[in-house]
Amino acid sequence: MKSRQRSIAHTAQIGRLTIRSTLTIAACLLVGAGTEAQPSPSGYLQPGAFDILLVLPPAPHAGDVRDNADRALFRSTRKLRGTPRWDLATNDVKLTPADMMRDFSCAAGITLTPQRAPSVAALIARAAIDTSRSSKNAKEYYHRNRPYLIDRGPICQPAEELHGNEDYPSGHATLGWTWATLLAELEPDHATAILARGRAYGESRIVCGVHNASSVEAGRLTAAATLAAVQASPTFRTDFDAAKRELDALRSAPDGPKPQSCDSEAKLVAQPIL
Repeated sequence: MKSRQRSIAHTAQIGRLTIRSTLTIAACLLVGAGTEAQPSPSGYLQPGAFDILLVLPPAPHAGDVRDNADRALFRSTRKLRGTPRWDLATNDVKLTPADMMRDFSCAAGITLTPQRAPSVAALIARAAIDTSRSSKNAKEYYHRNRPYLIDRGPICQPAEELHGNEDYPSGHATLGWTWATLLAELEPDHATAILARGRAYGESRIVCGVHNASSVEAGRLTAAATLAAVQASPTFRTDFDAAKRELDALRSAPDGPKPQSCDSEAKLVAQPIL
């Protein structure tokens, strides 16, 4: 019993550190966007205003249909090690704003960086505080083990980076779908490519072997449901409009840098793994 209590306390501490890291990123982006630095930037929702546990289906449990499907997919995708799709999954481990903007540049049809699009970066970073809070709350509630702790197989991320941070829902998939959803709203004419990249970003966690498929699906639902609540915030609408103007100006600039290697990325995004 005491061991279980220590495990729960340790997981809660990791979750708090994850949220603190997200807050720090958001603070840096707000400074870069030309606003005053805030010691504890918040999301668009008040804590407790949205309860993801009433939206998500329960996590699979050992031996049920979803758990069996997750385990089979983990084993079958280990053969992707050493392939270009494995390389993309390894690339998708990184989740700083600069990394995320690079990852979505081809889909968006424009080279995105926090320096070139600070309002876009700040908008998504602040919304990600809300979606990551939802993900953290569900992780702490369900305590589901990651797949490589159940079945043997290589993973594309060092296991020590994941210690104490559990499976359901996937935080990476939540963040990736947060970026994909908001970028698609900002650039609806590129929505197909952007959302396809967001789907592939989540699937990279399956390829990597660090999340189950049902946890990736739960991450997408976590982001989508939380962002639906975020839309009601007047501050969000103001920030969204500013980001839209900024992005439209960048897209209309004739001499802006273009993203590279987009054809090869598009082939990997289209590669089925399920």
